[in-house]
Amino acid sequence: MANVDTVTLGLLLFIACLVAIITRRIGFPYAVGLVLAGIGLSVAGYHSRLELTPDLIFTVLLPPLIFEAALHLDWREFCRESPLVLSLAFVGTLLSAAVVAAGMHWLAGWGWPASALFGSLIAATDPVSVIATMKEQRADKRLRFVMESESLVNDGAAAVLFALCTAAIAGHATGPLAIGWALLTTVAGGVLTGLIVAGALLLVAGRSDDHLVELTLTMLAAYGSFVVAEWLHVSGVLATLAAGMLVGNWDIRGWLTERGRESTLRFWDFAAFLANSVVFLLIGSREADQRLLDYVWPAAIGIVLVLAGRAAAVYPISALFARSRLAIDPLTRHILFWGGLRGALGLALALAAPAVPERGALISVAFAVVAFSIFVQGLTVPALLRRTAREEEQVAGDHA
Repeated sequence: MANVDTVTLGLLLFIACLVAIITRRIGFPYAVGLVLAGIGLSVAGYHSRLELTPDLIFTVLLPPLIFEAALHLDWREFCRESPLVLSLAFVGTLLSAAVVAAGMHWLAGWGWPASALFGSLIAATDPVSVIATMKEQRADKRLRFVMESESLVNDGAAAVLFALCTAAIAGHATGPLAIGWALLTTVAGGVLTGLIVAGALLLVAGRSDDHLVELTLTMLAAYGSFVVAEWLHVSGVLATLAAGMLVGNWDIRGWLTERGRESTLRFWDFAAFLANSVVFLLIGSREADQRLLDYVWPAAIGIVLVLAGRAAAVYPISALFARSRLAIDPLTRHILFWGGLRGALGLALALAAPAVPERGALISVAFAVVAFSIFVQGLTVPALLRRTAREEEQVAGDHA
């Protein structure tokens, strides 16, 4: 960030505003428009001094996106949907990662270390992409809640799994008990850290009636929970998620003033818009620089395997809840499957992958999967959502 000048940042934000205006007028997905704009800038010869790096994504852009989304997750609804959401997020991530890792090893000829790394980093749906799509299309309330909450928790699950794979490659946490303990402490530690940091800051906020002070403390909760968790070697993503949910649900008890809550929601909505814009512009710029033609075969295998892994996660797990109150209809299952978009998180993890023989191919294939996700799935998910809306209107009309 130190090399970023105000002209560069100003240009990117101005382009993001133009893309937002144009895409919303023509009904085009905003994220896809941003990626195209980023590719256009790169092809035209403009290379931003702001580079897509793991540090930029994890420490600057991801916390506000996760925190803002978590602010709107109702705790009671999350508890009600938690068996389905947590099953998709944790069990689904493991199933998806296993399918992708095995496929890349046997079909693409990658070694197990690279295959496991790729399977873990690409297994989770990316909250940046999913939430952007859900907001734009004004999806059904329950569908939107399940997809957003699953992608947020899924995000943390993939990051934890990737960290465990990295540790195993380095010779740490190689036994089943060691891996299980590391998984438990990383997940539980992240959640606990987020609750403690956000809870302490809310107690401080409760002693002030200045909305600017309250707003500043929520910013510290978002970034502070992430930084402290990473320093403790637990999940920063889950810490920020827990902090956001605590702030979004606990403030109803009066810890924030009415003006403070209104300012907080508006600020984080704006912060998420900025982070979202920068992420997709930089993805587009970096996509244009990738030599994807050198890895056509492994990229094609990777795309098919990622879809197969997502199917292996969504359809069996949702079938387990078919006779319960958490049952979802077949069309919703298809949306959960096809709407499992990939984006910034997978790229950040790929760029942070340790040195393995296939590291260059791993990064390029990750970019290919994200490109497919954004341009193919991102452009067709809205049609599925509109179909769902029409069917709901028809059912409502029949009942009337």
